[in-house]
Amino acid sequence: MSAHWPALLKVRQAVRPWLADLPINSTVLVGVSGGADSMALAIALHLESQATKIRVIPVVVDHGLQSNSAEVCSSVIVKLKKLGFEDVFTSRAHVTMQDGIEASARRARYQVFQQALDTYGASVFFLGHTLDDQAETVLLGLARGSGTKSLSGMPEVTGPFIRPLLNIESATTDAACLEYEIEVWNDPHNFNEDFRRVRVRKNILPELEKNLGPGISQALARSARLLREDATALDEWAARIYGELDPKNLDIEVLSGLPKAVRSRVIRTAIYAAGAPSGSISADHIVPIEALITNWHGQGSADLPGGVKVARISGRLSLSTQA
Repeated sequence: MSAHWPALLKVRQAVRPWLADLPINSTVLVGVSGGADSMALAIALHLESQATKIRVIPVVVDHGLQSNSAEVCSSVIVKLKKLGFEDVFTSRAHVTMQDGIEASARRARYQVFQQALDTYGASVFFLGHTLDDQAETVLLGLARGSGTKSLSGMPEVTGPFIRPLLNIESATTDAACLEYEIEVWNDPHNFNEDFRRVRVRKNILPELEKNLGPGISQALARSARLLREDATALDEWAARIYGELDPKNLDIEVLSGLPKAVRSRVIRTAIYAAGAPSGSISADHIVPIEALITNWHGQGSADLPGGVKVARISGRLSLSTQA
């Protein structure tokens, strides 16, 4: 196989360790859009699972964002059946536009993924994000002025979701599908430059390669891995400190003795525990809280999303939630 299908072999080698750790007769899911990345992943999982007696079920989501979305979804299911998948989970997503089409579609897609996890009682869901996706994520984080966690890109594991192809380039998944003679679907959204990610893929990364030399995507993905290691260490340090404090009354003396990177993580954890919506706290929200510790001159409390209020009282950061 390696002589005739070298690209597919790379994809199979990437998924093999993840399957090896699973119990025999496990059921795992894989998101399949019909594109080369997810199709190559599905093929690799199907081939590798035969030796491990693991049941692999593709999950195909109809986002309903294009006039022919139902036909595309049906076509992908037919291809998966021909590949040998007996069971395919499919559902139409309910995309509610809140913060742009990309974020809204992603939120709706993950809701369907969760439905599939619940339906099959599975605890593992494979996703086809590649090294190229990782590089794009890092550049988008840089453009937003994000912190270490965002710049560290997508983790290999997030809850039940596993991304085994983060070290595999999209060119390899394209080649794997050609080797296996499977026709893939190219989402028109992937060519629409109204989307920032598409502009990064089509314009920014090629320009960087042209001016700085080849290997930019690999370098960005490598930087993401290093930053994730740093971010994980800081998160663990902050979690240990937070666990030793009263979550509603954080000791100022303890906080002031911490590096700012750790202190800000402790503060964020406390704010979310107090009731702030997940993802709602930005760096700007932390600035006045930080000042209550390091630049105290009698200023008043800070009001945060979710009705969370933070004030300095008797040498402590007091957190409360307004009704």
